[in-house]
Amino acid sequence: MLLGVNIDHIAVLREARKINDPNPLDALPICKLSGADQITIHLREDRRHIHDNDAKVIIEQSSLPVNLECAIDEEIIDIVCKLKPARATLVPEKREEVTTEGGLDVKGSYKKLQKAIKKLHEHEIEVSLFIDPNKEIIELSSKLKVEWIELHTGTFANVYAMLNSNLRNTHHSIKDLELSKKELSSKLDASIKEIKKSSKHAVKNNLKVAAGHGLNYQNVTLISTIKEIEELNIGQSIIARSVFTGLKDAIIDMKNLIK
Repeated sequence: MLLGVNIDHIAVLREARKINDPNPLDALPICKLSGADQITIHLREDRRHIHDNDAKVIIEQSSLPVNLECAIDEEIIDIVCKLKPARATLVPEKREEVTTEGGLDVKGSYKKLQKAIKKLHEHEIEVSLFIDPNKEIIELSSKLKVEWIELHTGTFANVYAMLNSNLRNTHHSIKDLELSKKELSSKLDASIKEIKKSSKHAVKNNLKVAAGHGLNYQNVTLISTIKEIEELNIGQSIIARSVFTGLKDAIIDMKNLIK
């Protein structure tokens, strides 16, 4: 199973102080030497962390393939076509959200997606759709002739955290999931089954399967055992651990857990 390291949160630290330190570019050789298989970045419409020049320089200088996450906004798609990353992962985007809170509305955005995918393919860029684990959405994704889907694992991660960590006793407790352990265990089992079922259905529909969102050192092994998933994209937990261990060890630790 491949590991894409999302380095956005290095830019989050930089933007917190509005200076050029730490620089996401400095992470590239460390990621490669530590066994990462891909670099992932997200060029948001509001440029809250990664900026256009970051994306340009990272794509030009990375010896690993770059997966550029982006919205289906026409202006953003035009920028991605000029930058030519190895892959573009199309994601839903709301200005007010802290992080991406769900998968694409593939059905509602079908025509916009068709147009964006056609343009990206014309520029020889692989396309992935960031979607919720759902049979109908997978079939629509297949009809759009993308190479990849990335399954949104946020629901799984939230349930896992509320069941197995101290999250409910903090100010970040997820109100909708303040349930009994029995209810949370049932939800966790259902979430894992849905991810497994969706992964198998995607492969049957000739789609490569990635997964990501909320994956960390505690929950990743439950996802990494799903053989149909070829790749995990993980960012926040790796960058958070690197504050204490250094980026090299943080990546190696995650690679070992995935193995």
